[in-house]
Amino acid sequence: MRFPQLLNTYPTRSTSLITLLLLLTLIAAVPLEFRAQDPDEVITTETSLVQLNIGVVDRQGRAITSLSRQDFAVYEDDVRQAIQSFEPTHAPFSLVLLLDMSGSTVNFRQQLKQAATRFLDALGPDDRVAVIQFNAKVRTLAGFSTDRRKSAYAILELADGAGETHFYTALKYSLAELQKEGKRRKAIVVLTDGLDTQQRFSDRAAAARAQTDEEALASINPETSGALNSVLTAADRQGVTIYPLALPSGDPKRLPLPDPIINGIYGAARARLQTIADRTGGSLNEIHRLDQMARLYVEVAASLRTLYTVAYQAPGNRPRDGKWHSIRVEVKDPALTARTRPGYFAR
Repeated sequence: MRFPQLLNTYPTRSTSLITLLLLLTLIAAVPLEFRAQDPDEVITTETSLVQLNIGVVDRQGRAITSLSRQDFAVYEDDVRQAIQSFEPTHAPFSLVLLLDMSGSTVNFRQQLKQAATRFLDALGPDDRVAVIQFNAKVRTLAGFSTDRRKSAYAILELADGAGETHFYTALKYSLAELQKEGKRRKAIVVLTDGLDTQQRFSDRAAAARAQTDEEALASINPETSGALNSVLTAADRQGVTIYPLALPSGDPKRLPLPDPIINGIYGAARARLQTIADRTGGSLNEIHRLDQMARLYVEVAASLRTLYTVAYQAPGNRPRDGKWHSIRVEVKDPALTARTRPGYFAR
């Protein structure tokens, strides 16, 4: 059959194809802004939700857990913000239980594991927990779940290892896992000495010429750490509160053979743990004796049960210029004090 005859045999299909091609050509020629009928498809405003976990105490330091949205006022850069959402103290959390399985914890693994399981017992029934361990590698031992037996099995039977301490890599990994949990309240409880292997190399180089403890401490500025600030930025964006439980092996006051450089490294590591706690609204819990671990875990779990969560919308026209924006929370009753993270850098 010749080609003209073939076209004549299928006139409808050929005509439809030509019409479709012409239509697609016309659509492609139309400018993009004319194709969008919905104004939101042309102009969008970027906004950021700022989430705060807030603890409230009276003048005797007792936690107050019965407040409502109307009891709080939130200020950013001294400008009052409208509260978009409010969660009471009994609302569930998504939690990462982050365990240091590097070489520095080998000698007290049994105490560590028993203490971590006590933490599980103190949580609310609807809290979702993930168990993550770290040394030179970061590994999820149990994903987010309310099944306490699953989490306990991960701690008691699966947690193991030795080697280097990649602490900040583990924190970033945990924050990425928490992001998958959506808009739930979020926290990380991490047991560590805080002596990140890679950060130690940088700190040692910075303090290499120090002759005294004072010179070593002055040569290392803990808060300029890129790894630290990357973690703080990620925590800010999600409103994650971090509770470090600092092991005695990282205490600069307990060094067996101190010298200026070692003192500087250990002092900077402990200062960064304090910064993590302060900037995220958590608390640094220093373990002075190994038999304190279980009690401190339970205290952290109890502290989580006293937190409210509020969120507000930051101005959408703000550039991500790295500037600091302060946060202040006030409670209607002047006899009460609210505590949360002090602010964030717009990154």
